[in-house]
Amino acid sequence: MSSKGVVVLCPGQGAQKMGMGRALAEAHGEARSVFEEAFAVLGPEFRRVLWEGPDEDLKQTVNAQPALLVHSIAAWRVLEARGVRACYAAGHSLGEYSAHVVAGSLSFPDALKVVHRRGELMQEAGRQRPGAMAAILGLSGDATQAVCSAVRDAGEGIVVAANFNSPTQVVVSGEVAAVESAMQRAKQAGAKRVLPLVVSGAFHSPLMEPAAAGLREALEAVPLRDAAVPVVANASARPVRATADIRRTLVDQLLSPVRWEESVRTLLGLGARHFVEVGSGNVLRGLVRAVDRDVTLAGFGEPEELSETLAALAQAGAGARA
Repeated sequence: MSSKGVVVLCPGQGAQKMGMGRALAEAHGEARSVFEEAFAVLGPEFRRVLWEGPDEDLKQTVNAQPALLVHSIAAWRVLEARGVRACYAAGHSLGEYSAHVVAGSLSFPDALKVVHRRGELMQEAGRQRPGAMAAILGLSGDATQAVCSAVRDAGEGIVVAANFNSPTQVVVSGEVAAVESAMQRAKQAGAKRVLPLVVSGAFHSPLMEPAAAGLREALEAVPLRDAAVPVVANASARPVRATADIRRTLVDQLLSPVRWEESVRTLLGLGARHFVEVGSGNVLRGLVRAVDRDVTLAGFGEPEELSETLAALAQAGAGARA
């Protein structure tokens, strides 16, 4: 990995918050241009949801997903204009689309259209096949998978491990009763905590099957390019650059688990030492730290974070300038 590049990390659904990116757009022209482009594509109603609320509207999958994309790309454009360069990109679930915009494999307007459609499809799939998700803390991936297998073997419904986030954080997804059973079984197996997640469906599980064909069509309808820098795919935890691989892995991602811990280990194995999370929240930095504490971690999504982020990246040799 070049000493003048960083791994750009893009957050997924759950990191959204009311007013996200507004201060950034007011402070920096690069960010303002991104938001204006998004409003032109998605309309004034999207602006209201994003910056005025109510919060319940923003939490809807169809709104949260494009909102996170826009904020991540707005933040990245500000950093990019100040000399920060990507050597790799990765995103968690929805964030993988943002990562492809960073890598140049998907244009921002096309990403907005696909992600908005993805949100519609996933929200509708959640209505057709209601599901739930829960975070299991303190159990390994293997132990959590064993819990899910026990639920299925007992005939209690469909539940799978959907996000392998860190060595001790796995998210399960599936039918409501099956997830509830998995939560109880996880406690009995020694989990420190189990936390139900506020979601509109069982993401990254077989219950998303009704959305798969529509997502494939949406991706086939937009042009993709080979990525300028590798993007580590959620479904395989391997870097992809070729157009055909990008399209395939984005479709696979819908029904496959997010292999985030494995993705981080892949990046570390490629020599990555400097990471910057762009957009809302700091969840991905925490997950990277859970795998390796001896890396440079920075984040940028609000104007007051810019100086500290640029200083951290410059000190790390990532080519940033104030």
